[in-house]
Amino acid sequence: MSRNVEIKARLLGIQDILHKVVGIADQGPIEIAQDDTFFGCDTGRLKLRQFSADKGELIFYRRTNQAGPKESFFVRSSTAEPAALREVLSFAYGQSGRVIKQRTLFLAGRTRIHLDRVQGLGEFLELEVVLSEGDSIEDGIREAEDIMQKLGIEPSQLIESAYVDLLGIAPEGS
Repeated sequence: MSRNVEIKARLLGIQDILHKVVGIADQGPIEIAQDDTFFGCDTGRLKLRQFSADKGELIFYRRTNQAGPKESFFVRSSTAEPAALREVLSFAYGQSGRVIKQRTLFLAGRTRIHLDRVQGLGEFLELEVVLSEGDSIEDGIREAEDIMQKLGIEPSQLIESAYVDLLGIAPEGS
């Protein structure tokens, strides 16, 4: 399984932080439309992320709900038929939620910086510090906290839940 350290923070507006993100990013912006469908799963979360009619990925992940930096374990598998896969998984496991967002991706070293506009919720920042096999979680936490400081993210802005939880639709097994 791959792993990262991540945080989510509520923003009053993406424009308020955009210049700071651009100032620390090595790459970006990359605009990505995402339509995430969640399915029942007892051992973590299972979602199908659709990017277009012929591009998607199935993602299984496991992480704790806490406001600060947290470790996440995940596995991804690409699909060229996301609509058909959604139908199969819906029959097999049942849909438990859907999150539609417009994501602006930046990269700062090994950290993915997401500026998300989530339908029905508002605007958010998400950091994902990608960890290699030999990296400690403490190194990832320090890096996330350093970027949070550079961007002016306050502890009161951090959220512990996934977007699907904030929408009031909690996937089974979460």
